[in-house]
Amino acid sequence: MDLHAGETVIFKGRPSWRSILSFYLAGLVIALVVGGIVALADKNATGVAAFAVIMAIVVVVGFLKRVSTSYTITSERLHIRRGLLSRKVQQTNLERVQNVNTSQSFFERILQVGTVDFDTAGTDDSEFSFDGVANPEEVVAAVDNAQRAARSASASPQA
Repeated sequence: MDLHAGETVIFKGRPSWRSILSFYLAGLVIALVVGGIVALADKNATGVAAFAVIMAIVVVVGFLKRVSTSYTITSERLHIRRGLLSRKVQQTNLERVQNVNTSQSFFERILQVGTVDFDTAGTDDSEFSFDGVANPEEVVAAVDNAQRAARSASASPQA
């Protein structure tokens, strides 16, 4: 992300590894089931090999999913970048942010992760959210502080 003159980064992050824990657990269950079925069908060590291959794929896919997403809050903009091979970039000016909402399921509260959803003026982009961030309250506070700083900077007389 190229910063404008005078623009500073307030928050930079990725989805927390804890946010994809359910993906890893689902992969573990699938690997156990497939490994067990293969082990029962073939009395060799192929069940263990099947389990190991599936778990390796799950770990790599989960890791790539996490590192291919980045969230940035600057003194002027919100920026989301998703994708490794293909790329989706979303960006909006802080002045367009009207509401900032957080949501956490019971499981997410235990893991201290959540989703921060941004409602922006004049757009239908309902998918502008930071998913799986650690401590979503800190993200909300960062946006609030950036908006306050921008308002006070625009209210102060120019010399």
